[in-house]
Amino acid sequence: MAGRRQPVEFEDFLPLMVEKLGEEGLMEELSNGFRLLMDPRRGLITFDSLKRNAALLGLGALGDDDLRAMLREGDSDGDGALSQWEFCVLMVRLSPDLMDHHAFAA
Repeated sequence: MAGRRQPVEFEDFLPLMVEKLGEEGLMEELSNGFRLLMDPRRGLITFDSLKRNAALLGLGALGDDDLRAMLREGDSDGDGALSQWEFCVLMVRLSPDLMDHHAFAA
């Protein structure tokens, strides 16, 4: 099918990051990632800030619809943008192996 786009490959590095950095280190890195992507005027990741910075994450090939879908996936309060909390929750949710990782074991 000529017009069909291939899905973006996602390699899950969060379990490795937890192993190397610990839980606090992972949260610090997620916070750094949030600050990298956020709109400094709003303190949120907006469509425009995500589009502007997507290449920094290796996501430069994603189209506008894909970027909007990413925002919708994590936008729990319906404001069309991601807060730091929403971003961190989304990153953990997108990591299928993270919750199985020994760092989060009881």
